[in-house]
Amino acid sequence: MTFARRKSPMSLVLTACVMAGLAGCASTQPAPKSFSQASLQPYRLDSGDRLRVAVFEQPSLSNTYTVDQAGYISFPLIGQVPARGQTLASLEGAIATQLKKGYLRDPDVTIEVDRYRPVFVMGEVGRPGQYSYVPGMTAQNAVAIAGGFTARGNRRDIDVTRRINGTVITGRTPIASPILAGDTVYVRERLF
Repeated sequence: MTFARRKSPMSLVLTACVMAGLAGCASTQPAPKSFSQASLQPYRLDSGDRLRVAVFEQPSLSNTYTVDQAGYISFPLIGQVPARGQTLASLEGAIATQLKKGYLRDPDVTIEVDRYRPVFVMGEVGRPGQYSYVPGMTAQNAVAIAGGFTARGNRRDIDVTRRINGTVITGRTPIASPILAGDTVYVRERLF
């Protein structure tokens, strides 16, 4: 006679919890190499960036413009100018080129970022939400601005979602990793 060993309901619940926790750990891969490379590249504009555009000796054209949801800025005389994915230097050149076409002889255009698009901090933090990005910000800075870790927050590494070359990628990075404007930082719950 063979006896089958029955597991208690408590051990089944514990096994299910451990398996769910381990599945959560495996769902996000370490950040690809493109994450760290993106932080070394020139800043790329996207929706939500507010730009200060100055055209030398043209006060009526010098103003603050926001990159709209479609990725354009609406500029006087020349209309919609594509900004998404552009560097500041390439956008300066694009505006100057358009202004040369019948409006100004030799336009001198300079652009600065007046306000970067925000970062989003979610998960096990005191105040999840949208926060202003500051150049040089790390994930740890973003968590501190969002009220710090909760008692259950994983303080070692975090998940970052970032748009790289038009593709949205999520990867696990150390808490001291740099983040970029537009990133979403997610603090996971620690297992123990």
